[in-house]
Amino acid sequence: MDSVLEDADVKKALKTGTTTVGIACKEGVILGADKRATMGYLIASKDTDKIHQVDDYIAMTIAGGVGDAQTLIRWMQAELRLYKIKHGKRISTEAAATLLANILTQYKFYPFFVQLLIGGMDENGKTRLFSVDMLGGVTEEKIASTGSGSPVAYGVLEELYKEDAGIDENLKIAGKSVAAAMKRDCASGERVDLIVIDKGGFRKLDKHEVKALIGA
Repeated sequence: MDSVLEDADVKKALKTGTTTVGIACKEGVILGADKRATMGYLIASKDTDKIHQVDDYIAMTIAGGVGDAQTLIRWMQAELRLYKIKHGKRISTEAAATLLANILTQYKFYPFFVQLLIGGMDENGKTRLFSVDMLGGVTEEKIASTGSGSPVAYGVLEELYKEDAGIDENLKIAGKSVAAAMKRDCASGERVDLIVIDKGGFRKLDKHEVKALIGA
């Protein structure tokens, strides 16, 4: 009994709170996240990257166990490079999401403790955003959020999102949704990260661009 309680305590301590968001619009996909990583009530890092490029036109956000998420990022980066070498073209966002789901499905007995968003722009110019859970469940979304701050972020996204709006307007919405979550969720904080994937590929906004967009 004691060992079971100890295992549960360890798992609880290793859970990381966060807020990540994704928006798919006609011009591109936007991913946003905060920078804080926590272990229980300890702020373990104030400068954690939670948005990762896995291909020229595809990126992932991470929420959950840091070690599990980092493993999956490396795995996906390697698999997508191999796909490009083998097939001579880049993988579609849907295929990348399916690959990620298949990896997670293989580990149901002791799963990766993660909640992920994966988004990108395909060669035909179509933007795609998928939410992938720890057991390999996949849903396609236009707006999505993960992590402990997601209920607050969803409130902002549901109120302000417009599918026909451009990149600039949706960047502000993504930034505002993460900033709002940071004000109410103690496990989310520091500052907002934003990236865009459009016809030009992956682009990360610097902190001055983000501040100019959302004033924070």
